[in-house]
Amino acid sequence: MMGFGLIFTLLIFGLIAYAIGWRPEILFREKSSEYSLTPLEIIKARYARGEISKEEFQLLLRDLN
Repeated sequence: MMGFGLIFTLLIFGLIAYAIGWRPEILFREKSSEYSLTPLEIIKARYARGEISKEEFQLLLRDLN
């Protein structure tokens, strides 16, 4: 009977962890694609998201070239 209680408890904790966003595949993935972006791709993405203005974008482009 105690074995079932332990299994049930672990199952509940596992379901809670899964529900809040922890996924085991995160542990086995290779480096995130964010780390493999070039500086140009990063500033293009930041500009597209509106994090930097057009002037800042152009300044950064000139600095990279």
